[in-house]
Amino acid sequence: MMVREGSPFRGVGVIALKEAADHLTSARMHLIMGLVLLTAIGAVYGAIGRIKDTTAEDAYLFLKLFTVAREPLPSFAAFLGFLLPLVAIALGFDAINGEYNRRTMSRLLAQPIYRDAVLFGKFLGALLVIAIALLTLWLLMTGLGILFLGLPPTAADVVRSLAYLAATLACAGVWLALAIAFSAVIRSPATSALAALSVWLILTVFWGMIAPLLAGLIAPIDPLDPSTVLAQFEAQQSIARLSPQTLYAEITAILLDPAARSVGPLFMSQLQGSLYGAPLPTMESALIVWPQLSALVAAMILLFTVAYVAFQRQEVRA
Repeated sequence: MMVREGSPFRGVGVIALKEAADHLTSARMHLIMGLVLLTAIGAVYGAIGRIKDTTAEDAYLFLKLFTVAREPLPSFAAFLGFLLPLVAIALGFDAINGEYNRRTMSRLLAQPIYRDAVLFGKFLGALLVIAIALLTLWLLMTGLGILFLGLPPTAADVVRSLAYLAATLACAGVWLALAIAFSAVIRSPATSALAALSVWLILTVFWGMIAPLLAGLIAPIDPLDPSTVLAQFEAQQSIARLSPQTLYAEITAILLDPAARSVGPLFMSQLQGSLYGAPLPTMESALIVWPQLSALVAAMILLFTVAYVAFQRQEVRA
């Protein structure tokens, strides 16, 4: 039995930086980020106009830049939730099979590095590019908010918005890990891209229609038993949360709205001792969506594990 020498993660940093540099200089990334930037500016411009027209003094005015929308444009958070998975899939659909098609995988693994470092480096490099893009968008929004609203964000605004960026990065990591998993399993980049886009389409567009149907089959309503209504609602909510987009939407709703107190039905016990419309402390809002954030991280780890196992079992020929 052979024993590996040295750290299996030796070279991860080099590969990650090389992948990030390749992504940042590629025409594909420039086109995608140009689209994201234009849509983000449009959404923020509409939100600023809506805030000026309808919003009076508000302790969390900066956070409304993310959630307020002006027809026909959706909000910045809605735009990001729709486009970011596409960015992650575009960065990861040919991470492994692209090396095989270019016949560079054997030369890459001929270096004194393990496969672990190759896969981790590719994942971390793409995730670094997404993190840079998100931070740039956040700085752009902060600058536009200060310029047009005349009010700097408070410390609570900054903490909540940064927590929202962390959750957004975790959601992007799920789709990136999914794309890399398909890239490791499927040898054709076009097929792996279509497979990842098909999963994204189902979980983003059609899952909201599928969840009520499955909940009706799992927990049918009995007209003689009112408790079955709540049971079916809970089943529908659990099924809907199998989609990363649902988890991300719940996190966004709580972190960017300090007055929100629940991601599901609001019971009287949750309102006991509270003032109507009073904001929650940032830590309490984070605790409400901690299960959703943990689920996103767990999904990312699970999908990355699938890619890791598939990649480790592959035979590489010169």
